[in-house]
Amino acid sequence: MATFKDQGMAALAQVIDPELGVDVVGLGLIYDVTLDDAGECVVTMTLTMMGCPLTEVLANDITAALQGLPGVQHVEINLVWSPAWSIARMSRAARLTLGV
Repeated sequence: MATFKDQGMAALAQVIDPELGVDVVGLGLIYDVTLDDAGECVVTMTLTMMGCPLTEVLANDITAALQGLPGVQHVEINLVWSPAWSIARMSRAARLTLGV
């Protein structure tokens, strides 16, 4: 049976960064996703740069993707800057797609 983290990451893999055209998991932006007994889902993530103009768009898409999972009552996004994002965090497929 898949853990909630597995289910959450699979749902988040459907969220596409509209600027880059690659999913947020493949980009390495998602550090963790958890669900507590009260239905509080917390996503710990970063962005490729501070002040990203798509922050709100991504937050809305992430929330929508996770709210469809069983047991999720509320989604909280914990935006962190450490560890810092780098190209090394990207999946091989994302690197190939972006030509890096």
